[in-house]
Amino acid sequence: MIDDVDGVAFGVFVFLFLVVTVIGFAAARWRRAQSMASLDEWGLGGRGFGTFIAWFLIGGDIYTAYTFIAVPATLYAGSAVGFFAVPYTIVVYPLIFLFLPRLWSVSHRHGYVTPADFVQGRYDSRPLALVVALTGILATMPYIALQLVGMQVVLEVMGIGASGGNWFMKDLPLFIAFVVLAAYTYSSGLRAPALIAFVKDTLIYVVILVAVFYIPGQIGGWDHVFSTVSDGFTSFNSENADAIAAGDAAPKATMPPEALHWAYASLALGSALALFMYPHSVTGVLSTRSRSVIRRNAALLPAYSFLLGLLALLGFVAIAAGVKVENPQQSVPQLFEEQFSPWFAGVAFAAIVIGALVPAAIMSIAAANLWTRNIYRAFINRHATPAQEAAQSKVVSLVVKFGALVFVLALSKSFAINLQLLGGVWILQTLPAIVIGLYTRWMHRWALFAGWAVGMAWGTWLAYGVESPTQDHFGGPLVTFPGTDTQVYIALVAFLANLLVAIVLTVVFRAIRLAEGVDRTRAQDYYADAGDPGVEGELDPGERVHA
Repeated sequence: MIDDVDGVAFGVFVFLFLVVTVIGFAAARWRRAQSMASLDEWGLGGRGFGTFIAWFLIGGDIYTAYTFIAVPATLYAGSAVGFFAVPYTIVVYPLIFLFLPRLWSVSHRHGYVTPADFVQGRYDSRPLALVVALTGILATMPYIALQLVGMQVVLEVMGIGASGGNWFMKDLPLFIAFVVLAAYTYSSGLRAPALIAFVKDTLIYVVILVAVFYIPGQIGGWDHVFSTVSDGFTSFNSENADAIAAGDAAPKATMPPEALHWAYASLALGSALALFMYPHSVTGVLSTRSRSVIRRNAALLPAYSFLLGLLALLGFVAIAAGVKVENPQQSVPQLFEEQFSPWFAGVAFAAIVIGALVPAAIMSIAAANLWTRNIYRAFINRHATPAQEAAQSKVVSLVVKFGALVFVLALSKSFAINLQLLGGVWILQTLPAIVIGLYTRWMHRWALFAGWAVGMAWGTWLAYGVESPTQDHFGGPLVTFPGTDTQVYIALVAFLANLLVAIVLTVVFRAIRLAEGVDRTRAQDYYADAGDPGVEGELDPGERVHA
C-alpha cells in the first residue's frame, strides 16, 4: 500500500495528524464547563465563543476540504462558471450581517439549539419544524460524505489508499481517520473542531499563499499560466467541435459566455442564500457569545473569500505546470506533490485532510442536534432531560459519521456528489420558514409547509432530468428556464416556486381563517444581546438549563 509513498511527506503528514488528534481530545478541558451533559455545552461549546475563535470556527465550517479540492478542479476542467464560488462567498456576508444576529438573539433568549427549534417556537408547528429538521439532516449527510471524498483524493495522490490492491488496506487510512474524529468529537463536542480550526486554517493559509507565490514563479509566471490555459482551452474546443455541438462534450472557457451569465449569477446568488441555511453553519453562529461577534465575523470572514480566489487559480496553475490527472479533483494535490519539496508537500496534504475533519465534526454535531431536539424530544421522549439530550446527540453524531463513511466506501463518488447537488436544492427550501420568519409572522405555517413540499419535489425532479456527457441524471446544477434558452441554478428556480406557493396559500388560509398557532416569541426577543434579561454571554449548565 505504501511502496510509492514519499517517507518525508508521509512523516510530516502523520505528525500533524497526531498533533490534531491530541488537540481534539484536549479540547474537552478547554474552557471547561461544570458538566458537558447538555446541548448548550456539548453541541454549542457553551455558547461563549468570541470573535477570534468564531472566525476560525465558522471559516473552518464553511471552507471545507472538498471546497479546497473541488473549486480549483472546476477551473482545471475548464468550467466556464467554475469561479462562481468566489462571488457567492462575497455576497453571503452582507446577508448574514442582516439576519443572523436576529436568529442569535431569539435563540439565546429561548434556548433554541437548532433552526428547527426557532421554527417550532415561531409558528407553533411541529410538522413544519420536523420537515426543516429532516431537510437539514438530509442535506448535511452528503456534505459529510464529500469531506471523505476530499480526504480520499489526497490519500490517493500520496500513494496511501490508492485505487487497486486489497480493498481493506486501501480504505484502512480513511477508516482510522474517522474513528479518531468520532472519538474526540464524542468526548469534546463542538470544542474539538473549534480548537482544531486554529491549526487547520493556519496551515491552509500558509500552503495557499506559498503556492500562489512560489509555484507560478517556477513555471514562468502568471502571464505564462493564463496564456497556456487560454491556448489549451481554445485548442480543446477546436479539436472537439463536433462532440461539443452534439452535446457529447462541454466547451472549456476561462470566462462564461453571454449565454451562461444568468447561470453564473444564479449559482452565486442561490448558493449564497443557501449557505447559512445548513445546520452546521447555524451551529457555528449560535456558539458565539454576542450579536457583535456575528457582525464582526461577517466583516472579517471575506478574508477567506480572498483565499478562495487564490486557491481557485491553482486549477489554472496545475494546467500550466503540466499536471495530468484523469480525475480533476486530484489536480491540486498532484500539483503540490510535483512542485513542493517533500516536507512541505506533507504539510499541504495534512492541511487538506485536517480541513475535512473540522467541518465533518461540526456537521455531525449539527445533524445530531437536529435529531435530538426536533425528532427525539419532539416525538419520542418529550420530557427528555438535558443530560439525556446530550447523550442522544453523542450517539447520533457517531452514527452520522459512520453512515457517511459507509456511504462513501460502498457507493461511487459520483453518487455522493449528486446528492450534494440535491442538498443545495433541498436546504434552500427552508429559507422562507427561517429567514422570513425572523422578520414577520405574516406567512401561514401550512402555507410554508406546502411551499416547502413544492420546492423539494420540483427541485428534485428538475435535478433528476439534467443530463451531462457522462450522466443521464443529476448531470449538473443548472436547468434551462422554461420558455427560454437561459440556464439558471435549479435551487433558485425551486425556491421561487416555493415562495410563490407560500405567499398565495397564506392569502387563502388567512381568508378562510385557518388556525395559525401561537407565536412564542416577542418583538424584543430579536434584539436581545448578551447581558440582557434572560440572555447570558456564556451559559453554565450547572446553573442554568433551558427546559
